[in-house]
This record gives sequence, structure tokens and C-alpha cells, in this order.
Amino acid sequence: MSASKPVSVALIQMSCEASIEANLAKAVARVREAAESGATLICLPELFRAQYFCQREDHALFDITASIPGPSTAALSEVVREHKLVVIASLFERRAPGLYHNTAAILDHASNKPDNVMAVYRKMHIPDDPLYYEKFYFTPGDLGFLAQRTSAGPIGTLVCWDQWYPEGARVTALKGAETLFFPTAIGWHPSEKAEFGERQYDAWQTIQRAHAIANGVFVCAVNRVGHEHGDVEFTHADGKEVMLKGPEGAGLEFWGGSFIADPFGRILAKASHDEEDILYAELDAREVEVTRQHWPFLRDRRIDAYGGITSRFLD
Repeated sequence: MSASKPVSVALIQMSCEASIEANLAKAVARVREAAESGATLICLPELFRAQYFCQREDHALFDITASIPGPSTAALSEVVREHKLVVIASLFERRAPGLYHNTAAILDHASNKPDNVMAVYRKMHIPDDPLYYEKFYFTPGDLGFLAQRTSAGPIGTLVCWDQWYPEGARVTALKGAETLFFPTAIGWHPSEKAEFGERQYDAWQTIQRAHAIANGVFVCAVNRVGHEHGDVEFTHADGKEVMLKGPEGAGLEFWGGSFIADPFGRILAKASHDEEDILYAELDAREVEVTRQHWPFLRDRRIDAYGGITSRFLD
């Protein structure tokens, strides 16, 4: 069922340095800070444990994967239990030897599962673009689009490239999610920013606000900030300290701009493009029902006429 009272949500917009250990420690500290400010439902950005390493293809980077549950979820679980939270944490998951996913773990203090991991969502849409070579690392998700009935209300999690696909948002909402979270790592190619930057960010925000409107749900999109080349520093399983340098060149400038939209797409809170921030909002589940009563898009769907949507193209 819907949460009976407004839920305090926090989005952790953060920069990432080379060190895996430092990024995890920062994430835990930011989650604790948000909890101490009253948030109970908190989302971290995509792959927050590292600089965005998919700017190149390097087999050595498979050594930074995380088991779920594992050390990363254990570190977050401490603060989840302490403050009675729900936390969404995006991780580079090692599912089996040679099988890896871009996975969002949903930790809920009310779950009695290991590390309070009540569920996982594995990114469904995997991009392959210049400096976003994710197909080299990630197997597409095989769990489908999911809604989770957490102690903070019914939510759905999708990840970054998923945010451009209305089908994913629709199915997740139809499964009962009333708030959609999109942990993200998206930025500008510096050479393109002057000409295309404003319209790229505007398109990113617009498509997600459209998901809010079309489905009558809250949308929470959380990005990182900072200029990155994908440098990654970590401790190998054999105890050796490893530094993997990213490609030379301009790198990526992550555009921040995290935001929270209500069920009619109005921006409730928005972060800057270049500063770390914790974004807060109070989400009242009653707004979902009231919005859907006045704008009954789900009621008026012609489910008898949408068979073609499962075709690649209608020739």
C-alpha cells in the first residue's frame, strides 16, 4: 500500500575521486548526513564507488566489482539499520565469474535479509557510445522492471540509460511504484558543451518529467558532478594497491542537475550543475491519487491497441 504519511526523500549528488574506499566512505557519510536531517528514503548516484570507468574498455576493471550482499552493502547497512532507512545503492555487481551487471541494490531496515538488501534491480538498457562503453562491462538485466513495497512506500528503480525509455517507466508504474528513482552518471563531452550542453540537459530533464506526468508518479533523478577521466584506485584481493588510469583526453564533465518532480512533472527541488549537494523533498503519496483522478491517463489507456509496442519496428 502507499505510505500513510509524507516521506522525506534525499538525493546524494556527489563527486567521485579515484579511490574506491574513499568514495564508499563519502557515500556512507552523506547518507548519514541526510538521515540526520530527517530523510528516510535516500538514493545515491550510479556507480558511486568509482569514477565513471566506462570511458574505456579495460579487463583489469572487472576487479572492482562488488558482490551483493558484500562489503559495500554491509557498510551502508550499518547506517540503514541505525537510522531506519531505505537506501538505493548502484553497484558494479559480480553475479558469477564472467557475468556482471549494473545493479541497484535496495536496502530496507525492515528487511531481515543479509545487509538488509530487500531486492536488486539490474539495468535493462545498456548504452554503447563514445566514452560510455557499458556493453563491454554489463550484461543486460534479466529481472525485468520491478516495483518494491518498501517501508517508505512503493518505489521503482531504473538506472541511467533506462531513463530515456517510456516503456520502462510505464511498466514499473503499472507494477505499483509511486516514486521512480533514476541513479545516473551522465555528463557533457567538453568539446560539445558550448553548442549542445543546454539542450542535452533539457532533454534529459524533460523526458523524465514526462514519465512523471504520463504515469502520475514522483520522479527522482540523481546525478554526479565533476570532471572525470575514469581513474580508479583500489586494493586488489591479494592486498596490492592498484591504480588504473583513464584515457587521455578531455574526459567527461558530469552535469549534476539532480532533481525531484511531482506527479504532474513540476520541479520540487533541483541541484546545481557543478556542486555536491543533498537534495531534499517531502513526497505525499496522496498526490499520486489526486493527480491520477484529475488526469486519468492510466484509466484511458487503450490496452487493446498497443500490441505493436513489443515489435522492434512496424514495417
